[in-house]
Amino acid sequence: MTKLRQNKAMLAGIIIILFFVLVALLADLISPYDPSTLGVAYQKPSREHLLGTNDLGQDIFSEMIYGVRVSLFLGIFSALIVTFVGSVLALIAGYYGGAADRIVCAVTDIAMAVPSLPLTLLLIAYLKSGVFSLVLAISITAWTGTARILRSRVRQICRLPYIQIEKTLGVKTPVILFRHVLPNLKDILLTRMALSVSGAMMTESGLSFLGLGTYGQKSWGNILHFAFFRNSILRGQVWWYLPPIICICIAVMGFMLVGYYGQQKKD
Repeated sequence: MTKLRQNKAMLAGIIIILFFVLVALLADLISPYDPSTLGVAYQKPSREHLLGTNDLGQDIFSEMIYGVRVSLFLGIFSALIVTFVGSVLALIAGYYGGAADRIVCAVTDIAMAVPSLPLTLLLIAYLKSGVFSLVLAISITAWTGTARILRSRVRQICRLPYIQIEKTLGVKTPVILFRHVLPNLKDILLTRMALSVSGAMMTESGLSFLGLGTYGQKSWGNILHFAFFRNSILRGQVWWYLPPIICICIAVMGFMLVGYYGQQKKD
């Protein structure tokens, strides 16, 4: 706790993340309207509609609140998959070495050589539209960095004398991995997890802005898509397109700050 207070970047990041998580959990209580309810279109901000209404008369403030749920879910769930896949491959390559290490490194190098954005767009185009398709497409293209970084650390840990002694004594592999290796990866895992969330949220926002995101579900990227393609800039409706941009930036910054703390602690 003392270290947390001394690291203002970490504390700020946690506060930002907790704020958005709280908003997502209490969206039904906080939101003044159902975001799918239709009303008078293109209303300016007022007491009834804090951020005005969109082209269908839906309350933009309510859309923003419910959009937290989709954006956070996509980011966190994608990061969990990316971290899990990267960790498993890193443990296999770093612990066993030899042919296993060469195979994992070859697969990682090939995956890193493929441009991630075009591949993500291609996957989205062929997968059934929805949240889980987005999660799958983002995860397939984002695990390589985590796997490469963790693999180097696992190799360092597995070369330590006490690990070599346990291998010689015949200690089972799962015991060594879960008792000695994984606990020494927690700082890197925290960093990569946080960075993966921010990266997934940015990717989702970009895909949704292009019209390849979730249909029928509100996310910040989805709100931004309709704001721009309904000429909100030409109409001067800053209250429509600016809030999702600000929220995306703040949320991503929160996860980046947590990742920054993990990197600083590791260094």
